[in-house]
Amino acid sequence: MKILAKAPTRVDLAGGTLDIWPLYLFHPGAVTVNAAITRYAYCTIETNSSGDARIRLISRDTNREETFASFAALARAKRFRLPLLAEIVKIFKPVGGFTLTTDSEAPAGAGIGGSSAMAVAICAALDKLTGADKTKSDWIHISRDAEAIVIHVPTGTQDHYPPAFGGASAIELRPGRVHRADLRVDVDELERRLLLCYSGKPRRSGINNWEVFQAQIDGKKKVQHNLERISAVAQELRKALERSDWNGVGRLMREEWTFRKKNLPTISTRTIDNIISGARRSGALGGKVCGAGGGGCVVLLIEPGARKAVEDSVAGAGGELLAMGIDRSGVQVYVP
Repeated sequence: MKILAKAPTRVDLAGGTLDIWPLYLFHPGAVTVNAAITRYAYCTIETNSSGDARIRLISRDTNREETFASFAALARAKRFRLPLLAEIVKIFKPVGGFTLTTDSEAPAGAGIGGSSAMAVAICAALDKLTGADKTKSDWIHISRDAEAIVIHVPTGTQDHYPPAFGGASAIELRPGRVHRADLRVDVDELERRLLLCYSGKPRRSGINNWEVFQAQIDGKKKVQHNLERISAVAQELRKALERSDWNGVGRLMREEWTFRKKNLPTISTRTIDNIISGARRSGALGGKVCGAGGGGCVVLLIEPGARKAVEDSVAGAGGELLAMGIDRSGVQVYVP
């Protein structure tokens, strides 16, 4: 049997970091606004011939692989070259041998949820292989927890909803419940107004988020205030999107990025600052780093007629333009 799965990555427009439990509990009404994009993570599973119990894990984009004599051998192992793949396999407990291969269209350390999209694609493929019949919500929770096991710090949930469901969404962060709501926005128009570029490889994203997380829990008033403002801005940005108030969306993206930069000096870089400031002069309405920052991707909201000028500005500032649209479907699984 051969199983193919792919899941989209995402851009976040406002409200990131707050999706890490329990941060959102301290900021009532917290929401993360994001959109799935057409840069994908892929997972392929090919089963072995009868009697061959070996499990082979391959990551094409990182050029790593490892092999185990059986699932029992994988489950006993203490260290992995591909820990995210191995941890998810352990959760699904497949019977029989196979080769699991992953690949990604997200650049290294891009901040667009590449590892989360990969995890959701792996869940979808393993669910098909094992007949586990889990829901997309189950895949989200498995992916989130497997990532936390691997990086040893708390993980959020906003990165896992776009790969699972696609589209443009508001992740409503409530006590006792995290809920995904479709944004009532013209997705075609939003797609025309987004531009994505890569600024370079950052530090591990979990580190920036963990430092902010610790500051909130430790009672650092400055960070608590900044997160409160980020929460309020994200709620307003959601409303502006649903009114098609593009100038308002741009202003709120700029405001969110201002408060985010105040949390840690390492969240921005000179290249990122140059990309955003140059893009603004060329017709971008707003921009911010995707994910935890420190490098990675920058998402810009532009006037459609200014795209060429903004693209030239971004390239001149050292950014690598990444073609993208908005994915409407979420994770997909095929059995050829």
